[in-house]
Amino acid sequence: MPDAVAGSACLSIAGLTKRFGGFYALNELSMEVSQGQIHALIGPNGAGKTTFFNLVTGVLSSDSGSITFNGQPLDDARPSRRTVKGIARTFQNIRLFPHLTVMETVMIGEHCRAFPSVWKALGAAILHRPFRQADDELHMRVTAIELLEFLGLADKQDAKASDLPYGEQRKLELARALATKPRLLLLDEPAAGMNPRETEELDDIITRIRDRGITIILVEHDMKLVMGISDNVTVLNFGTKIAEGPPEKIQSDPVVIEAYLGEDVQL
Repeated sequence: MPDAVAGSACLSIAGLTKRFGGFYALNELSMEVSQGQIHALIGPNGAGKTTFFNLVTGVLSSDSGSITFNGQPLDDARPSRRTVKGIARTFQNIRLFPHLTVMETVMIGEHCRAFPSVWKALGAAILHRPFRQADDELHMRVTAIELLEFLGLADKQDAKASDLPYGEQRKLELARALATKPRLLLLDEPAAGMNPRETEELDDIITRIRDRGITIILVEHDMKLVMGISDNVTVLNFGTKIAEGPPEKIQSDPVVIEAYLGEDVQL
């Protein structure tokens, strides 16, 4: 469980800017995400939400501005390093290895922390200690089973990822992300394609993830889900923050309502 103090800043964004040619995908965005909260990031298509995720995870580099995670600047741009620091994400379009089993898929997520590294093997050789790869794999399996039980997929651990129904594939992607032991979890439209029953179940899952001490940033177009589950909401439009606050404030903000005109959204 993350050791940051609840209520302190988990992620601080200051003046974050990203241009593609002459187009500002993000324009001097500043926001703060408190530890242990569900913070929603909403806006019309093209508002800059995915760009924000890509900047935080290191897929893209910013043109200016800063990102601070748990009090430390995110200077290393490599996504793998940011995963080890405790940042994980899911994707709007499910990205699974279709021929792997459910168990193998979750264990892949654990490799960033649990796999025997070259340095670990070298250290074992120098100290004349056995290279305990089997023990590491056993630990990974135990952790994977716990996550699958948490998400209601334990009975599917030997099934191929591609054989799962759509809603369960969404859960599996969540399990893989949680296997990295994140402090901050970025959810990119997790309810996309789900039916009402699955979305209601997702609401409960996200809340239980937050209750494990994991901070969540939620990008989602289902406003019923967003407004019912979020502690705080930031609204983007054409890369610029136009509003921020608790859900009840955002729902009545005329600037936010105007930004959503033409979108199939009920605030």
